[in-house]
Amino acid sequence: MRKIIVQEFITLDGVMQAPGGPEEDESGGFKYGGWAAPYFAEADAAAGDFMAKWMQSTDILLGRKTFEIFADYWPKHADMWPGINDVTKYCASTTLDKSDWQNTVFLKTVDDIKKLRDSDGSDIKVHGSGDLARTLFKYDLVDELCLMTFPITLGVGKRLFGEDGIAAAFTLTDSVVTPNGVIFANYKRAGEVKTGTVGD
Repeated sequence: MRKIIVQEFITLDGVMQAPGGPEEDESGGFKYGGWAAPYFAEADAAAGDFMAKWMQSTDILLGRKTFEIFADYWPKHADMWPGINDVTKYCASTTLDKSDWQNTVFLKTVDDIKKLRDSDGSDIKVHGSGDLARTLFKYDLVDELCLMTFPITLGVGKRLFGEDGIAAAFTLTDSVVTPNGVIFANYKRAGEVKTGTVGD
């Protein structure tokens, strides 16, 4: 079985929309696009190993909107992400079925994603793709989380976690805190949520 690893930039209040630039995703009148950019130089210097792991080329699984952003940008900037054009890009979409980006495969249903996860091969990383990520949480298809949490709140914007996700426990496996307050953290799935009473 392959692991599905959800990698996201998020704010303290869980917003994941448009971290990379003002025009990345303006839907809903979102006006804070590029909120992660001011933190990156120091974060990169303090968490070089973590970032290298983050950018390691593996097969990727993307929702339609993120796929279209990636397919427009990365074929022209592959020097910034070695191997990105060579790995398999899985796009989960009910409307998109062709692309000029090499090694692209389209998935139509959650069952298609389940079959992919049950197949042989490398880990599969999810970048951005908020709707897809929430669907993966809903159907318990997230094996690991890799979060880069920035010390800001935005109050508005698309969030990583929806109200229809399942209850799930995770274990912290690695973490780094940069001098400017960005928290890099890796988590792996750890069974069911346990409850109890504090002090017992």
